[in-house]
Amino acid sequence: MPAPYILALDQGTTSSRAILFDQGGRIMQVAQKEFRQHYPQPGWVEHDAEEIWSSQYGVLAEVLAKSGISTKEVAGIGITNQRETTIVWERSSGRPIHPAIVWQDRRTAGYCDQLKAEGHTDLIRQRTGLVIDAYFSATKLKWILDNVSGARAKAQKGELAFGTVDSWLIWKLTGGKLHITDSTNASRTLLLNIHTGRWDADLLRLFDIPESILPEVKASSEVYGSTNSGVIAGSLGMPIAGIAGDQQAALFGQLCTQPGMVKNTYGTGCFMLMNTGDQAVLSKNNLLTTIAWQLKGRTEYALEGSIFIAGAVVQWLRDGLHLIRNSSEVGPLAAEVPDTEGVYMIPAFAGLGAPHWNQYARGSFFGLTRGTTKAHMARAALESIAYQTYDVLKAMEADSGIHIRELRVDGGATANDLLMQFQSDILQAPVVRPTVTETTALGAAYLAGLAVGFWHSVEDIQQQWQIDKRFSPAMTPGHVQQLLKGWQRAVRAAIAWADNP
Repeated sequence: MPAPYILALDQGTTSSRAILFDQGGRIMQVAQKEFRQHYPQPGWVEHDAEEIWSSQYGVLAEVLAKSGISTKEVAGIGITNQRETTIVWERSSGRPIHPAIVWQDRRTAGYCDQLKAEGHTDLIRQRTGLVIDAYFSATKLKWILDNVSGARAKAQKGELAFGTVDSWLIWKLTGGKLHITDSTNASRTLLLNIHTGRWDADLLRLFDIPESILPEVKASSEVYGSTNSGVIAGSLGMPIAGIAGDQQAALFGQLCTQPGMVKNTYGTGCFMLMNTGDQAVLSKNNLLTTIAWQLKGRTEYALEGSIFIAGAVVQWLRDGLHLIRNSSEVGPLAAEVPDTEGVYMIPAFAGLGAPHWNQYARGSFFGLTRGTTKAHMARAALESIAYQTYDVLKAMEADSGIHIRELRVDGGATANDLLMQFQSDILQAPVVRPTVTETTALGAAYLAGLAVGFWHSVEDIQQQWQIDKRFSPAMTPGHVQQLLKGWQRAVRAAIAWADNP
C-alpha cells in the first residue's frame, strides 16, 4: 500500500502554503504564511528569495506537525509556484546574488520596446508562444546579469544558477543536488522552444544568456529525487514527484483535461487557460500559447490570458486606501450599493495584460462624482476583475473557434458570491465553483500522485471534481451590453493616457 498522503507546496506571490491531501483529493491539513513585498522603485517588485524559502519550509514543517504524521506517510511532494519570478544564486554557497525579480516587475519594459523595434516579435512568438513583455523571465535574468557586479563573468564560468521559484525550492529541498524545472515553468521564460521542449540556442544568443546557468527541463510528473534528510530534522527523504506553474496546476486540478475546457483562477492576478490538447495554437488575439503539462511522454498545450491585477486590487483597497481592514470586508462593502453608478476602475497597476498588452497603462478610476462612496469604489474594483475576464474570454473564443459552455473557477476571490454572479452575468455563461477551490495545490498533488502510483490514471481522479455552486446569468443582455460599453470606453481612456505622456 502506498503512503496515505500527498503533500502540495503552493508557493504564491504573496504567501507560501502547504496542503496535505488524502486519496480522495480531500484537504486534511493546511498551513499558510504571508511574506513581504518590496517596491524599491515605481514599477519594480521584488521578493527576498531566502524569505520565500523560509516561509515555504515553515509551512511544510507546520503541516506535518499539525497533522501528526511522519515523512514516511507522505507518498510524494508536488510543487506549484508563482511563475516568471526570477532568482539567480551562487552554486557554491546557494546564496542569491540579487532579490527575486517578481513577475509583476516592469523594470525591463524599455528593453522590451527595443526588442520589438528590432523586429524580434515574430521569432519569439513562433518559438515560445509568448509576446515580448517585461512579465517573462528572460529580460529579468538579463537585467541581473547586466546590473549585478561580476554576475556575467561568474555566469560564463558556470558559477551561477538561474531558476524560477520551483527550481529554487527544489535546490533548497535537495540540499543543492537538483537544479531542475519542468516544462510548464520553462515555457514562461522566453527561452524555451515549446515545440521541441528544449532551450532555444537562438533565443539564448538574443538575450545573451549562457546555457550553463539554466536548469534541466523535466516532465511535470515524474520522480525527480528526494528531499534531503536534513531538511526536516531526523526524517526520511520524501519523493519530489510533481512540478507545475500555478496556472497550469490549476488547469489540471480543475480536471480540464479535454480540449476546449476552460478555467479561470482568481488570485493576485487572474489567469484563464483553455486546454488545446496536443496542438500549440498560436493566438491572433494577443493571448499566450503555453505548455499545459507534460505527462507520460505527451505534451499538451493551452491558450492563456493573463490579467496582472485581480485579487491584488482588494489588497490595495485594504493596504493602500485603507477602505477596508480585512480582505473579507470587500464583498459586504460592495453589496451596500446595487451598482457602481457609472464608476469604472482600470486596475492597471502593473500595466494591462491580455488582450491589450500595454506596459505603460496605469490604474485609474473613471466616472467619479461627489455622490461616489467607498462602496461604489469597492464594487467597481470587484467588477473590474469580471470585466477583464470577459475581455480575455472573448479573445480565447475567437482564437479557438469554440464557444465556451461554462467557466470553471478557483482561487481566493471565488468565495465572493457577488463577484461570481456578476462574472456569470457579464459573460452570459454559467460560472462553476468546485467544492475544493484549492485547485492549484490539488493539481500539483495530482501530478505528484500519478508519478508515484498514489493515483493510477487521470480517469481515476476525474470523479473527484465536484460542484459547490453554479452561477447562472440573471442580467438582461441589453444591460450587459450597456455596462460593457462603459468598460471599453474606460479601457480606451486608460490606454490613451498611457500613450500620450
